[in-house]
Amino acid sequence: MQLDVLGEDPSYLYLAKPSGLPVFPRSEGEGGDCVLTRLLALRPEQGTLNWPLGFWGGILHRLDNGTSGLLVVARSIEALDAGRSLFTDGSLQKTYLFVSDAEVSWHEHTVDHALAHHHSDRRRMVWQRGQGTKHRGQWRPAVTQFLRLEGALWQATMSSGARHQIRLHAASVGLALRGDKLYGGGDGRFCLHHQTLGGWVGSLPSVPLPGAWPGQSVVVDSSGGGGAAS
Repeated sequence: MQLDVLGEDPSYLYLAKPSGLPVFPRSEGEGGDCVLTRLLALRPEQGTLNWPLGFWGGILHRLDNGTSGLLVVARSIEALDAGRSLFTDGSLQKTYLFVSDAEVSWHEHTVDHALAHHHSDRRRMVWQRGQGTKHRGQWRPAVTQFLRLEGALWQATMSSGARHQIRLHAASVGLALRGDKLYGGGDGRFCLHHQTLGGWVGSLPSVPLPGAWPGQSVVVDSSGGGGAAS
């Protein structure tokens, strides 16, 4: 199965990652279906450059296996360096959509909890409840803004990018994602979708929601704003 290339320019490819597909193999040199394997089958030239460790094929950033949506791929080492700078210096506002079956009284909320790895469970992250919160490694500052778009459909925006940031921040305020059993989301289809990058250097293509999602009338533009389509 091929990847959907949503658009391209001289510096970058813009891909639509499907839910359930890992970005890279579990370990370097390992086979199996993943974004990298499909990318190299579609664009063999992406495998000819000497990419830095962790950026094989020019893939600029990662999405969790269960997350769908926009994935940016550099077409040169120079483009990779430029894109990495935007990701690391906080210039980009990352916009995601997600579904939660939880009911909360508010429609907008900003969560500012530092995150770190769980002290014993490598699958999980923890948020800093206090100085005594058990964790592994260093705390990473993280801020997420939540906005209800319609019904169970929510928008999350952030400039940081800690592992599981949206999932854990949402759960910490009673808004666990549907199907996210790791953080109390219960049963159902896991729905988390990377929609756009505000502040990107070029013109980003639209990334449609996967099929069978609620809120198909909602659109989010490349500046990171949300609203219902007319």
